[in-house]
Amino acid sequence: MTRTRTVLALLVLGALTFGTGSPTWVTTTVATALEPEVAVAAAGTSAAPGVGAGALVLLAAGIACALTGRVARYVALAVAAAAGVLVVASTLVVVGDPTPAATAAASATSGVTDLTSPVVLTAWPWAALAVGVLAVVVAVWGAVAARGWAATSGRHERAERDPGASPAGPSGGGTNTTSGTASETAPRDADDDEIDPHDAWDALSRGDDPTGR
Repeated sequence: MTRTRTVLALLVLGALTFGTGSPTWVTTTVATALEPEVAVAAAGTSAAPGVGAGALVLLAAGIACALTGRVARYVALAVAAAAGVLVVASTLVVVGDPTPAATAAASATSGVTDLTSPVVLTAWPWAALAVGVLAVVVAVWGAVAARGWAATSGRHERAERDPGASPAGPSGGGTNTTSGTASETAPRDADDDEIDPHDAWDALSRGDDPTGR
């Protein structure tokens, strides 16, 4: 599996985890003082908070695999596998006993915790369970194939290891330095022979020859 396919798979699985956790997972009914039967429904992210957290981790792991180097990519894939395990474990808790999730939803909806009908599971928990297992498989498969992935920062590292030549060659450096020194010295010598206009005017005012001759 290539890096691109692994990244896309993790991003898609993260989106699918959100998609399977958003719908209703659990339904039941309760009775209140005003109504003898009130429908109660609990979404997957409410019944199993680990599903929403696992979806976020899968998306982050996919982005990390696309941007990080060799060591960090293995860390990202390990985190992605852990996110898949979290999704599976959270889903199995609800599948094994949906009553606590239904009771919590009933309390939040109507303030009543006495359920008046059996708790019913929809098909979405099973879909989330399948997505979580698939996330673990993709993460493990990507970790096995990651040895053949090219380094993301290889071009930058090659540029640092092979810098360009210096602007001036060794033979030209001495010549340029000498000629530069000579060219800088000549104007300074010429400036020394020049007479400042203010000094010349003062000398003429005193009746002296400003050239000193």
